[in-house]
Amino acid sequence: MTTFFSRSPFAGFMGGKKRMPDGVWIKCDGCNQAIYRNELDENRQVCPMCGHHYRISARRRIEIVVDEGSFAETHTDIRSADPLQFKVGKETYAQRIERAREASGIDEALLTGFAAIEGQRAVIGAMDAQFIMASMGSAVGERFCRAAADAIADRLCFVCFAASGGARMQEGILALMQMAKTVDSIRQMNEAGVPFISVLTDATTGGVYASFASLGDVTLAEPGANIGFAGKRLIEGALKVKIPEGFQTSEYQYKNGFIDRIVDRAELRPTLAKLIQYLTPAT
Repeated sequence: MTTFFSRSPFAGFMGGKKRMPDGVWIKCDGCNQAIYRNELDENRQVCPMCGHHYRISARRRIEIVVDEGSFAETHTDIRSADPLQFKVGKETYAQRIERAREASGIDEALLTGFAAIEGQRAVIGAMDAQFIMASMGSAVGERFCRAAADAIADRLCFVCFAASGGARMQEGILALMQMAKTVDSIRQMNEAGVPFISVLTDATTGGVYASFASLGDVTLAEPGANIGFAGKRLIEGALKVKIPEGFQTSEYQYKNGFIDRIVDRAELRPTLAKLIQYLTPAT
């Protein structure tokens, strides 16, 4: 898109928002160029000029990766409870969960199910940052573990798209326990010879990165994703050091050996199909 106007189409674009609320134009966060919103949608929410990858929902992720009509969602009965009766101001945790459901259109931060990718069957997990930044509470941990058990039972590869701000503080220690719980599921998959492919997207941080997201037999990442445990400002403040430019990006993590390959969103589907074909154990 190379059309320009004498008057910026972004008049009124204020407050540092990533997207304009209405209109056919948006300003790309990567290159600051004006692009058509529908062109961005058609390009899987990737800027056609600079390749900047925008965050996408779990439903959209599944739609563009798996074969049409092949996704069968599982474990929808596992939902967050409010074991600590947590409250911030007048809003209870239960009310916060309900607000997240209305905003995201899903009932929990992790969707799981069976699907096929270019004909290769697999168990799929996809986290959604629109649901309380895909924080991991008891329900997310339980869904992940049950999906891992499905993969073991059916001898299928488990592909999980991670995107999270970490553990869900409203559940306290119960949320932190999910780190050990999900890691143990990975151990069970390893012992059963069932492969786990972890796909890191923007942003994958905190307890999710420090547990299952970093333990893939193969670990992929989207370009430019924020990946790491603690944030840059926290590390600089605690250790009194200057963090290098590009720290905790996909590219930095790849350079330092924490990621096997950075894959553009358009190439994820064929890449995953090949990996599933190579890694899925014979039945």
